[in-house]
Amino acid sequence: MRLVARGLGVRHASRRAWALTGVDLVVEPGERLLLTGASGAGKSTLLAALAGILEAEGTEVTGELTVDGGPPRAARGRLGLLAQDPDSQLVMTRAGDDVAFGLENAGLPPEVIWPRVDEALAAVGFPYGRDRATQALSGGEKQRLVLAGALARRPGLLLLDEPTAQLDPDGAALVRTAVARATPGRTATVVVVDHDAEPWLPLVDRVVEVTPDGLVQHGPGWRPLPRTAGLRLPPGPDGTVLLAAQAAGFTYRGSSAPALSPSTTALRGGRVLAVTGRNGTGKSTLALLLAGLRAPTSGRVTASADLTGAVRTGSDEPHRWRAGELVSRIGTVFQHPEQQFLTGRLRDELAVGPLRSGRQAAAARATADELLERLGLSAFADANPYTLSGGQQRRLSVATALATSPQVLVLDEPTFGQDAATWRELVTLLAEQRAQGRAVAVVTHDADLVEVLADHRLALGPP
Repeated sequence: MRLVARGLGVRHASRRAWALTGVDLVVEPGERLLLTGASGAGKSTLLAALAGILEAEGTEVTGELTVDGGPPRAARGRLGLLAQDPDSQLVMTRAGDDVAFGLENAGLPPEVIWPRVDEALAAVGFPYGRDRATQALSGGEKQRLVLAGALARRPGLLLLDEPTAQLDPDGAALVRTAVARATPGRTATVVVVDHDAEPWLPLVDRVVEVTPDGLVQHGPGWRPLPRTAGLRLPPGPDGTVLLAAQAAGFTYRGSSAPALSPSTTALRGGRVLAVTGRNGTGKSTLALLLAGLRAPTSGRVTASADLTGAVRTGSDEPHRWRAGELVSRIGTVFQHPEQQFLTGRLRDELAVGPLRSGRQAAAARATADELLERLGLSAFADANPYTLSGGQQRRLSVATALATSPQVLVLDEPTFGQDAATWRELVTLLAEQRAQGRAVAVVTHDADLVEVLADHRLALGPP
């Protein structure tokens, strides 16, 4: 399928600034294109325009954009799309049914559908059978499942937004291979958005960078600069244990297998713990237990006297603390940051925690403005958090965790969706928290983050 954009401009509803301006791009049938660019540059917006889904959002579009000579919405039946948030694309309760959904809508007979479903699930390395409940999947497993659904349709246009961002290294490599194998003979045009550009270079024909001034074409010899180059981070003091998990495990009600096998670890002031492991091993579940947002179904998570202080419940188990007590002691970033936003403006979002923990309004506003500036979000202070890009939402969620100056930080994939500059700023900010004696736990597949920041590592295995 041939893609043509001439003077394309996009402005989202309720936003004054244009997300894209003056975009000129031609992608020939069968070509594989990698889109890079700064967080918030408009990469996901360009994919949404190509997918023909901007009209439903009330977005203003100017210029010309065609897919195979017609409007993008007319080509939706030949489209495979993996959006940045896989949860938004899951429609069925069982994995096999979800992959089959698009094929059934296309009117294919069952004898064609189910072999395609099994083939697509195998191609992306989905570790379960067709009957696996979609609600029981980890974020990375959901990402694979949605990709399987896109590949099963054998689309003429495949649009992938950060398809490996939540995957372990082996899973990410498998996905890249699956994308290449699913388009034999260049039967589909492929457009990929990914901040981790290097691994895609052998598989794509061109790299195009989205900038505020338009698109920049990169030649065959282009390589991204290492984001860790020259990075110098302050060390942290060797503090005391603030939070500990003793054989803490979790099993969802009605499930025969644990989401998290019994795990033991400790968070120490002035130290960073990296929680790593394959998708589905319970990393995000452990983060929820450490953050006091879930009670373990086996074992315990306990806080030291230094962290507990004078909580009204008198308990050393964070899941028993009141919301205001918890937010001032443990700052949390969810795997999906949009799940923790509570207000309609960034500035208000950053004031929620400080106000709940007892700060005065003026102090809460000052904290909000400082964090917005530090993380490059000041221009969006009055914007709705849900209008931000995925990378910007991630930075906002980290800022909300820091806003109450908690002694413990539990962050799930804090560097997701970041370009090199914002990645460095986030990592530096976290190192500063460590230097101030705070305990930090990061759940991550980001090998660079582990290398430059982690003092200890907990690698989870299969449950």
